[in-house]
Amino acid sequence: MAIVVRLCFRLFLIILLFGYGLIIAAGIFPVVNWLCSSGDARDRRDMLKIHWLGLFSDILCLDVMVEGELPRRGALLVCNHISWLDIIVIGRHLPGCFVAKSDISGWPVVGFLARQAGTIFIRRGDRRHIQATAEAMAGLLKDGRNIIAFPEGTTTCGDGVLHFHSSLFEPALLTQSIIQPVALQYHGEARVKAPFVGDDAFVPHLIRMLALDKIEVRLNFLPVIAGSGNARHAVGIEARDRIARKIAVAQALEPLAVDEKPQTVV
Repeated sequence: MAIVVRLCFRLFLIILLFGYGLIIAAGIFPVVNWLCSSGDARDRRDMLKIHWLGLFSDILCLDVMVEGELPRRGALLVCNHISWLDIIVIGRHLPGCFVAKSDISGWPVVGFLARQAGTIFIRRGDRRHIQATAEAMAGLLKDGRNIIAFPEGTTTCGDGVLHFHSSLFEPALLTQSIIQPVALQYHGEARVKAPFVGDDAFVPHLIRMLALDKIEVRLNFLPVIAGSGNARHAVGIEARDRIARKIAVAQALEPLAVDEKPQTVV
């Protein structure tokens, strides 16, 4: 009974949170844009986005362990993709614009909030649209904005990393921006339940996440990649390999965390 009450309470908080998000996106953002200079308005919007994602994180009971150095402004961060939760995990720690599939733009409420937050939507297979997306990304990087992308192009169960689409690296190479790989892993019960794959729908998956006591996540900001003079395919392979190696090492060590006293073989 206590579990049901807790879940209902968290669902109520989520409803309030999305209502608050609509007020921010439809009411506060336009006022900020009108009253402030473009640079100041950008910073204030970023603060509001981080504030809102922080509230979302608290309701979900996200327990995030962050390792590595966060980037300075004007960086392209590329991360493996497991769930819609990834956006909250990363976005609550640093300001930036996400690159997402165009499908999300049509989601009720979530799509509107994503558009107002400056998300860049991309249609896979549409060369003209991909080119327009690359130009938009380059403009943001030149303006000192961080861009967070998921080059796998889809979500996985988190045990491995798929091939990276190299086209997402081109804007960073053209603008000589920092490229930083990010490795993300869910642990504990969330390792199995957090992946948002296959025919999963957002609302049922959200309810499953709210039913968990906590969601354990490890977020690793890996060393930056020198993009200057390299082809986008080579940079994509290097970024993917670094993330895959970090995940493999963490998975190999994880069983030791549950053993109180690991045995030593002599």
